[in-house]
Amino acid sequence: MTENTPDPAAAPKVPEPSGVDLARVALRAAKEQARARGDAAQQKKQARRGGGLRSGSGADGRDPMALGAAINRLLTERGWETPAAVGGVMGRWPQIVGDDLANHCVPLRYDDDPAERVLTVQCDSTAWATQLRLLAPELVKRLNQDLGHGTVRLIKVQGPGGPPRRYGPLRAPGSKGPGDTYG
Repeated sequence: MTENTPDPAAAPKVPEPSGVDLARVALRAAKEQARARGDAAQQKKQARRGGGLRSGSGADGRDPMALGAAINRLLTERGWETPAAVGGVMGRWPQIVGDDLANHCVPLRYDDDPAERVLTVQCDSTAWATQLRLLAPELVKRLNQDLGHGTVRLIKVQGPGGPPRRYGPLRAPGSKGPGDTYG
């Protein structure tokens, strides 16, 4: 062996815990459990006597909070962070997609089902619907950068909705429209 290489047999060995050490660890754990049970019993007694929380100069959970903090806490407790964030995107739609696209395409709804995560957008003409379909992958990337990865998986584009078909003098009862020529 060389002078710089230490002998593996000479390396300090970590002693295995003995019975006394194990007993100390078990005693410490039992004391912590007893303390926790005592704290829980004390809280129950205080609750029966009228609360135990007394007003004082220190801050506690009963203090009023700012409206923004209360809303954030509610969103977190109910699990509404993603729908609220998507709602914010719908409000900021022109800043995200640009004014030209925002003037012709409007977000309708967001399906937050983990398997779906689809944003449905309706356009006022088929030309703008085609344009949005071409821009959809880039728009999904931009939305996920803003909202968090995987929030939007797909953009479903709907074309313009025509006016409802009405019965008129040149329409046969029970027909399905102008393409319905063979009954």
